[in-house]
Amino acid sequence: MLDYNHRPKFHERVGAVIDEALARERASQTPRRYLGASRLGVACERALQYEYAQAAVDPGRELPGRVLRVFEVGHALEDLAIRWLRLAGFELYTRKADGGQFGFSVAGGRIQGHVDGILAAGPADIDLACPALWECKTMNDRAWRETVKQGVARAKPIYAAQITVYQAYMEAHVPGISRHPALFTAINKDSEEIWFELVPFDGGLAQRMSDRAVRVITATEAGELLPRHATTPTHFECKSCPWQDRCWRPA
Repeated sequence: MLDYNHRPKFHERVGAVIDEALARERASQTPRRYLGASRLGVACERALQYEYAQAAVDPGRELPGRVLRVFEVGHALEDLAIRWLRLAGFELYTRKADGGQFGFSVAGGRIQGHVDGILAAGPADIDLACPALWECKTMNDRAWRETVKQGVARAKPIYAAQITVYQAYMEAHVPGISRHPALFTAINKDSEEIWFELVPFDGGLAQRMSDRAVRVITATEAGELLPRHATTPTHFECKSCPWQDRCWRPA
């Protein structure tokens, strides 16, 4: 009798054990006990509530191994960008003397953020006011070209919110960092092209994101659910949300 069931090929078996190892490693990591400032630009406040409350994701909606590999490639490319900038004459600091990341903690530790780097100086022929925040992202070709065409504020509002919140809260630790535009770096993972953009501090956006953080924390700790961003579960953001089933389950 013929067996028509799919039998994983060699490359699939090797990939599967790697993905399983990455998933185990992620599961062993200590979960966040705070609301990450890098996430405040997410459109759905209910999703932020689930993140802050460390709610378990819906079955089958865990991050797949491929996405975990994408994260690791992003970290590796960020390390290369640091090397390239320093080689070109930028004075870039990414770690404190004790080896920890630069960052901030407010609201009793319930809101925290960790910055990619702080620029203290640039090459003589580069017009860069310092100190300045440095934020680095890696993107596929489509997202990268969209960012180059529209600018980070329009193309990637989550990143723009992250940058301005970091500028606001890091001011207490690095005086002057909010007065100078941040240097946003985007690396095209498909072509290795690099985009650099100066992002001025947006005080209004920083205040809105700070208010949102307080709203999410206050409502979550009071046991109140904030509204969903979408009005229908077919909305693209809800379709990709790891808590979609729970969020849209009838009462």
